[in-house]
Amino acid sequence: MIDFYTWKTPNGRKISIALEEMGLPYRVKPINITKGEQNTDEFRLISPNSKIPTIVDGETGITLMESGAILLYLAEKSGKLMPKDRGQYWKAVQWLMWQKAGLGPMLGQLHQFVKFNPGKSPFAEERYLKEGLRLYGVLDLQLEGRQFIVDEYSIVDIAVWPWISRFEWQTIDIAQFPNVCRWYEEIAARPAVQAGYDVPAFGETIPLPT
Repeated sequence: MIDFYTWKTPNGRKISIALEEMGLPYRVKPINITKGEQNTDEFRLISPNSKIPTIVDGETGITLMESGAILLYLAEKSGKLMPKDRGQYWKAVQWLMWQKAGLGPMLGQLHQFVKFNPGKSPFAEERYLKEGLRLYGVLDLQLEGRQFIVDEYSIVDIAVWPWISRFEWQTIDIAQFPNVCRWYEEIAARPAVQAGYDVPAFGETIPLPT
């Protein structure tokens, strides 16, 4: 059994969706980041950076923080959702790193300045919105002629999708990116994605383009 420490964020949803898609048994351990529960000494023992998500695999004794590392670990453990071909495998890794180094951090800053602190820094709002739109464009181009980011459905799609699911927070019209919009809606229809999206259970539903 995997103990899964999480909250309702894109990074947390990556892991719950992956667990659902892979059919791995897990137990949810909510960490309410709005109350600072990630900063307790107890949680820091398993997550030195005081961030969710974190897993503790009771079967192997392995404890991991950082969503990218967790996704790679779960893919190896389950034997699912990563390409077997070595060339495709490394293409998947490069796009996973793109999400971790670019899309996630930039859209996270966009949330901070556009949704949570509007008007405090017009420069930051303009900068991060511009970069967010650029990254959507990169994704749209990659999805041209492809069903998924690296051809077959993988942890890469699972890593990217929850950040796109907050397009409303980003004030980005997803319809401007037809390949992203098609890909987003197709993944949103997957039962495992619908189950993994609302973890911990808050009764939230996946936002869809109008």
